[in-house]
Amino acid sequence: MTNKKRLIDEFIQLVKINSLTGKEKNLADFLLEKLSEIGFEVTTDNAGQIAGGETGNVIATLKGNRPGKKLLFTAHMDTVEPGLNINPIIDEEKQIIKSDGTTILGSDDKAGIAAILEAMRTLRENNIPHPDIQVVFSIWEENGLLGAKNLDYSKINADYIYVFDMDGSPGRIITKAPAQDKITVKIIGKAAHAGLNPESGISALMVASHAIENMKLLRIDEETTANFGIIHGGTGTNSVMSELTMYGEARSLNEEKLDKQTNHMIECLKEAADKFGAQLEINVDRLYGSIDIDENDEVVKLAKKAFSNINIDAYTDSTGGASDVNVYAKKGYKSVNLAIGMTNAHSVNEYIKIEDLYNSSRVILELIKEA
Repeated sequence: MTNKKRLIDEFIQLVKINSLTGKEKNLADFLLEKLSEIGFEVTTDNAGQIAGGETGNVIATLKGNRPGKKLLFTAHMDTVEPGLNINPIIDEEKQIIKSDGTTILGSDDKAGIAAILEAMRTLRENNIPHPDIQVVFSIWEENGLLGAKNLDYSKINADYIYVFDMDGSPGRIITKAPAQDKITVKIIGKAAHAGLNPESGISALMVASHAIENMKLLRIDEETTANFGIIHGGTGTNSVMSELTMYGEARSLNEEKLDKQTNHMIECLKEAADKFGAQLEINVDRLYGSIDIDENDEVVKLAKKAFSNINIDAYTDSTGGASDVNVYAKKGYKSVNLAIGMTNAHSVNEYIKIEDLYNSSRVILELIKEA
């Protein structure tokens, strides 16, 4: 029933609409029109005003014509850089869609959007009986899950939430994902002329180097990672660096381990600052909590049954990244993230298999039928 050509054409159309994080309005307007044409009641919330973006989350509701579990399908609208003026290419030989190599493709997460839209059209065109259905296309997922965090939950009425925003082929069901701490550190040393009297200065860079040398970073264990990825500081080679700012993170599937890792990083910084006589300003922000969903939960069992209906072997898995599921699950919604086929996301080598895109749309219909 799913129209593969229409699905591909719309995916191509979607990735050509610029929608960097915080600048999703053009895409939101497009989606509001498409969902309204399908028959949904549509609106946006004020998440964009709270986050400082152009638009809020797109929220669409379709009243059911039979009893059943109320379902919500969701994907995010924003993309990472380089994500402007994307030129998608269909590789007929490999049966994939890729970028031209100068930008991302944007299958993260416009593949999810395309799959949901096509499933909803097919549902309506074929008069398939269905329970209450909602669709949410969220903003600002890529930089802190701010769309999901600021979603107007008074408008949400769902028993199960299925997020379509994960790498891997359809059948992969994410039931475990980490919590993350964002760590911002300002090291305040003392300026001095690097050639005339360097011994009078306190090098913020040396403090940072000493701290990092003594830290456990990158892969800590099978559940935990940590990293400092950005450092800004200095005014010139002839000046002892008096200040610098470091931006880092720690993640873990186990929040006790996350607390331990973050505290370890802070202690290393404090020890280094004391050693050199520097001052510290440290801010730690728990961006989101971890999720750990029982694989026997009904939200998982329904997904497995839906995949089985289209002859796909489903399995549960964990991931080192987060998604809107981290927010929904912590708010008490039964929710999982389903893989849609995105490959090499966040890179200019990104692509998606056409068959994966097609099967993602098909499984949505099966979820509806089984609910």
